[in-house]
Amino acid sequence: MLHHRGKCLVVFLVLITGIRAQAQTSSISNPLNGRENNPYSKYGIGEMVNGNNVILRGMGNVTSAYAHPFSINSDNPASYAFLRRTTFEGAGTGSTRHITNGTDNYNTGTATLSYLNIGFPVGNNAGLCLGFRPYSTMYYSLTDTILSTSIDSVTRFYGGEGSLTLPYIGGAYKYKGLSIGVNVGYLFGTLRSTAALRPAKDTGINKGYTAEFSNYNRIGGIYWKSGLMYERKMDSGRYTFRIGGTFALNQDLVERNSIYRVSHYNFTDTAVHDTVYNSGERRGKLTMPTSYSVGINFGKTDKWNIGIDYAGTQWSTFNSVPDSSLLIGVGTSSYKISIGGEYTPDMNSIRNYFARVTYRLGGYYGKDYLRVNNSDIPYYGLTAGLSLPFRRSISRLHTSVDVGRMGLLSNGLIQQTYVRFSVGVSFNDIWFVKRKYE
Repeated sequence: MLHHRGKCLVVFLVLITGIRAQAQTSSISNPLNGRENNPYSKYGIGEMVNGNNVILRGMGNVTSAYAHPFSINSDNPASYAFLRRTTFEGAGTGSTRHITNGTDNYNTGTATLSYLNIGFPVGNNAGLCLGFRPYSTMYYSLTDTILSTSIDSVTRFYGGEGSLTLPYIGGAYKYKGLSIGVNVGYLFGTLRSTAALRPAKDTGINKGYTAEFSNYNRIGGIYWKSGLMYERKMDSGRYTFRIGGTFALNQDLVERNSIYRVSHYNFTDTAVHDTVYNSGERRGKLTMPTSYSVGINFGKTDKWNIGIDYAGTQWSTFNSVPDSSLLIGVGTSSYKISIGGEYTPDMNSIRNYFARVTYRLGGYYGKDYLRVNNSDIPYYGLTAGLSLPFRRSISRLHTSVDVGRMGLLSNGLIQQTYVRFSVGVSFNDIWFVKRKYE
């Protein structure tokens, strides 16, 4: 037993190390930093990141009422009470994105770590989880050239980078069919936005100044999310019906904002940097918005299940006291409708391996939290996935693919077509069980 646990941990760490190494070298748009150039991440706190496990990604992210004895649904912490084995989970995601405004086109992509989770049952009616997941990411790099007959041409540059990350601990307790749970974590990160005017010819002897305007926001604070789930068995346990939901109120994080105005120029072969203005650190609050979800799930035990979800966030309550620029482009609300399911032909089959494979399909439609040029930003996509069992084990290799589209080609906006491929593993073992001797 101990040998098996150790082997699982070693494989798990090797996988995550490999994902981390790949993330440093796989970007199409910027091979040095492994980040995906997304102009829409310029607004608010960047692009929201999907932190759900690969199982749920393959079935459209129907998370509100999904629970499984051998996998972790971190989106609804009430699901932890249904765990029956200690479970390790980790995954990485590779993505490509085609961006167009109708005339100009470019491709970008990246690979990165998706999440790390460990969950375990506590008795028959409770469960705990420790996890780590990205929350949002920002990376954009845009340039435009201004032509002039009186002065040298200059280039306008707009760039940003950063991310928010959420390590957390969660717990749940179940009484009869009703489970309640909560995740509590520390949401933190740094977001930087920069605008600059640069001489088009900036090599050699050049006394032309580059003017750079940078904005830093360092964010950190406690962040929680609660969940409820009710399960009812029917037809002597052959079928299961669940209804569930999640809820998070407005929450204030500490925000530290700094503004810099810097000039750069080349004097012969020496680069000169001069800080023209430094605001110092301004401390305030970043108010995260109220969010909620509700869903239902129905299935036949060890065979199939299907679910549907609705999730919404009231971005009208989002606010930044020290930096009002974070409010630019943020709309009043966002929503997402998801539907998906999974099917396992025969999980107990001995002769046919593919009968033990779980197959998943799903889809979603929603409106993003951004509102740019007085236009909402819609998105939609289709998902598919597989869970491949390891030999003589309930541990599995999971894959999913998400093909979708975001944005519009009207009103000066851009449209993105993306493909996200995720690979994850789940290792299961029995911990904290009293041994019996006869």
